Amino acid sequence: MMTPRLGTCSFHRDLPLLPPVDILVAGGGMAGCCAAVAAARQGAEVMLVEQFADLGGMATTGGTANFCGETRGQGQVFDDILTELDRLGALAEYKPYAEREGRPFDHEVLKFVLQELALTAGVDLLLRTQVVDADASDGRIDAVILHNKSGLQAIRPRVVIDATGEADVVHRTGFPTTKGRSSDGAPLPMGFHFFLRNGGHGVGHDVKQPLPNAAEPLRIYESEGDLPMLSIWPQDDGKVAFKLKVVGHDATDGRSLSDAETAARRGMWSAVHFLQHHTLRGHDFSRHKYDYHSEQIGVREGRRILGEYVLRVDDLRAGRAFDDGIAVGVFYLDAMDPTSDKRTYQLADDEMHVPPYHVPYRSLVPKGAKNLLAAGRCLSADSLAQSSARVMTTCAMMGQAAGIAAAWSADRGADAADVDIAWLQGELEHRGAALTLSMASR
Repeated sequence: MMTPRLGTCSFHRDLPLLPPVDILVAGGGMAGCCAAVAAARQGAEVMLVEQFADLGGMATTGGTANFCGETRGQGQVFDDILTELDRLGALAEYKPYAEREGRPFDHEVLKFVLQELALTAGVDLLLRTQVVDADASDGRIDAVILHNKSGLQAIRPRVVIDATGEADVVHRTGFPTTKGRSSDGAPLPMGFHFFLRNGGHGVGHDVKQPLPNAAEPLRIYESEGDLPMLSIWPQDDGKVAFKLKVVGHDATDGRSLSDAETAARRGMWSAVHFLQHHTLRGHDFSRHKYDYHSEQIGVREGRRILGEYVLRVDDLRAGRAFDDGIAVGVFYLDAMDPTSDKRTYQLADDEMHVPPYHVPYRSLVPKGAKNLLAAGRCLSADSLAQSSARVMTTCAMMGQAAGIAAAWSADRGADAADVDIAWLQGELEHRGAALTLSMASR
């Protein structure tokens, strides 16, 4: 269900102006965090705004406690994240990338690691804050409108990095965006994480929690075949993570996103009831009690920018190297079927593999923009290419590149699109990014 429109309403208000910054990063997920830290380490004055109370995006508030793709050579900022997680005993040991496997971590610990990494770098961190609009003319953003408990405020950054996931800044400033697959506009399905725990809360016996009361009767699943797609990640501390596939919603529409959250929680309780009464793929969860669920639903695909270059699935399948490559992707084409809640995909198994490929810098530059970059899953790519490039490891590389490029742009007063690519690539490699495709793990 989409939000109905009944007309328009205009209003005018003079807003308090915050002190200017060199770079405003909108969105504190993996791409935004890496962008903000990288820019600050280049000497830029950086503000990072995040709508939730914690940094990390899908990695933390979304509950996705697993780094997909290759975790080595993703850049200095990501290396520092891994080092601290490992020091705190919150990261699985390294294994070279293998398709459909990942490197688990403790997403609750990551929240603090990212916060302190940003603050240590000198980033001005503003949580519980959203970008609600922006004023742009002739391809240049002049002011960005923020909202938090202080109300509406404006800020005038030299450069903006859109790491919102849904390309909110790009969209609201009128630069072109797209979403969904070309055939019908359907986006990749969402996923909702929830957690059960064995032995917690004094549980040492079978747990048979009744279904909660609901406005509509919750579904009772009688067999494994009735369930939606449900992925399982057992953990060493007695906790088990589950990811429930949720279809039919649009992350760029307020009403649809709200409906997705309520539908996901209803589906979760039906799944919990099944898990406590049946085995699933040989696993017995009869002594596991519901623990908690992620703060937000997991979004795989919202809006994507239309950039100076659109990364296409054929580029990935060819393992294409670009002259302006600033990140390397290796993850398979994770193109789940958006029309079915079962474990179905848009591609056959033998069509999903891709060799290492470059993400070009031009895919971070919105067409026609002068002081605006985008990083993360809202990059300029077709839907199938995005299904691979959207994972956190590749987003970290994109974020670091965008942050360093934005600092260059702000320092020189030059357009972000005009960054010296050879210099940028050299700086990225100096800061730990492995950009040579032959060196990327497969």
